[in-house]
Amino acid sequence: MKLITFAVPSYNSQDYLDKCVNSLLAGGDEVEIIIVDDGSTDNTGKIADDYQNKYPGIVRAVHKENGGHGSGVNKGLECAAGLYYKVVDSDDWLDGEAYKKLLDTIRDHVSQGIEADLYIVNFVYEHVNDNTSYVSNYVKNFPQNRFFGWEEIKPLKLWKMLLMHSLVYKTEKLRESGIVMPEHTFYVDNYFAYQPLAYMHKLYYLNVDLYRYYIGRSDQSVNVENVVKRYADQIRCMRYMLAAYSYEELEAMCRPLKKLMYHILHVIMCNTYFFTTAKDSPERRADFKVMWDELKSRDEKLYRRIKRMPAFFFLDMLSWKGKGRITTASYKFLCRHVKRG
Repeated sequence: MKLITFAVPSYNSQDYLDKCVNSLLAGGDEVEIIIVDDGSTDNTGKIADDYQNKYPGIVRAVHKENGGHGSGVNKGLECAAGLYYKVVDSDDWLDGEAYKKLLDTIRDHVSQGIEADLYIVNFVYEHVNDNTSYVSNYVKNFPQNRFFGWEEIKPLKLWKMLLMHSLVYKTEKLRESGIVMPEHTFYVDNYFAYQPLAYMHKLYYLNVDLYRYYIGRSDQSVNVENVVKRYADQIRCMRYMLAAYSYEELEAMCRPLKKLMYHILHVIMCNTYFFTTAKDSPERRADFKVMWDELKSRDEKLYRRIKRMPAFFFLDMLSWKGKGRITTASYKFLCRHVKRG
């Protein structure tokens, strides 16, 4: 049995893919590595085929037309044979010792017949520009070294999030959630770290620094210039998240999970304000208005609940330029806090 399927969505990743896949191969026959070549125009597809030929039964190369990151995640989940499913971006990698600890833990739990629905791990930002790194952990939020439910979690600080990097979903439960990632859209990893959460009931936090995430390259989607330019993708992802659960569904969740879900919506909506209002244009204003109008028409209670959040109550009193100044300053402030851990 394969303990984990690792999906590696890859588009023009020839310069990074080796480091990523080599870090995953340490799992040996207990893991499945699906390299999803998303219509690459460089040597990514050939590299994937070479790994498949060299490591049959461990690595699979899947070639498809370009559909974006979400499409690669969807294809990986469709093909996955592992008990658990984790997405590793092609320019990231896993720490060897933490990886071994994760596999040992899952193997032990499986042998006892007490499988978690979701494993949560730490991730590490690796800054390219100044060669520094910092860890995002959850030691103050989740119990350690035992199973727990959402009712036992403690609130996250404003600048802390559950991200795709920190999540290892049980494949069966992830499929049960019915998640389908938007295609041809950046920032859909936020949706992946939100929509399935309510379907996960038995949780386990492993305090290891597993996922290593490069940040600071100019070609990354999270580069500030790129996020401002791709504001429409952020709005589209936000619309998917707002449609995932109704107000009544959110309110019916246990209090700690409900607070977490609203926290995630709050943070991603703050990002949406920043991405959108950092510049001004008729298109930006129109797209922003459509997002809010759509939510109000579909679920007025959720619309009012989010609008009442202090950040948006304040921002909505400002001009467009004022929104842009405040959200840009806040974004930079939070980035400094995150970097200090």
